[in-house]
Amino acid sequence: MTSLDDLPIRDDLRGLSPYGAPQIDVPVRLNTNENPYAPSPELADDLAREMHREALGLNRYPDRDALALRADLAAYLGHGLSAERVWAANGSNEVIQQILQAFGGPGRSALGFEPSYSMHPILTRGTATEWISGAREDDFGIDPGKAVAAIEEHRPDVVFLTSPNNPTGTALPPALIERVVAAAPGMVVVDEAYFEFARAGTPSALTLLPAHPRLIVTRTMSKAFAMAGTRVGYLAAHPAVIEALLLVRLPYHLSSLTQAAARVAIAHRSELLATVDELRAERDATVEWLRARGLRAADSDANFVLFGRFPDRRAVWEALLARGVLVREVGPPEWLRVSIGTSEEMAAFRAAMEGVA
Repeated sequence: MTSLDDLPIRDDLRGLSPYGAPQIDVPVRLNTNENPYAPSPELADDLAREMHREALGLNRYPDRDALALRADLAAYLGHGLSAERVWAANGSNEVIQQILQAFGGPGRSALGFEPSYSMHPILTRGTATEWISGAREDDFGIDPGKAVAAIEEHRPDVVFLTSPNNPTGTALPPALIERVVAAAPGMVVVDEAYFEFARAGTPSALTLLPAHPRLIVTRTMSKAFAMAGTRVGYLAAHPAVIEALLLVRLPYHLSSLTQAAARVAIAHRSELLATVDELRAERDATVEWLRARGLRAADSDANFVLFGRFPDRRAVWEALLARGVLVREVGPPEWLRVSIGTSEEMAAFRAAMEGVA
């Protein structure tokens, strides 16, 4: 039998594991940070009508540059953005991969501050870019002086900042981002996949774009927009950055159906984002409940909570799973992450935790 080891894959990929959260059929799934509230029947009806219209032209290629979708996304983001400053792809992961294809590659490096989104180093290595791991503080924040020192030492071509951070939920202040941009010799990517869940008054890195042409802010429709199945991510940046991405994007990378579905979702954004406040409240209540039980819970500006600490987190994860609740075994040792679900799902989580720890 031929195995992976028998194939002539790149040496730097040998021994690596693919990304993936466990996909287990249990009553309560709280491990992938999805919005637990499904789109309404009215949105589904609008989507079905648009899919029918698009289906009549599926013999033709889609708009290669997704200009209408990018215009809609720019209008949603505000901050004076236009379609020329926005780019979209199949999830924020493809957006990040394209950034690394354009600005990383052999002989180049990318720096991130861990624990953070585990796809950043995977995508970095997949593009033959060297990954450099910087450290976060005990509260999962980033010390500005240490960050600048790491940049000056390694001179990375790409720096990743995740705000709010996955898996910790930590948001970063704009002053830190500005210091990193000033020190970085290359591109700085602020991953804001969970920004819509940030507490009121939390500033976005979008405010910094006009003064920093090497700054990129990435977002997704998979989280707050409740459109994980659509697979649409996007970024905002200087128009020259978009020109660079055009050099590496695949032809017609976003299907007509994907573009249409995303535009319907944006048109229904008031409905889709209406659940954000409820999920924020449930998140904050979860943090308080965990701390009241003597556990540690990281301050979170996302739709999940990192909690611990457990000498044997695997045993806790398995015990919760046995009670029908699936959380994520991710992040630093002794910690687990729970996505925020409906009030009923979070009640099931608390009940399961009562019997575990």
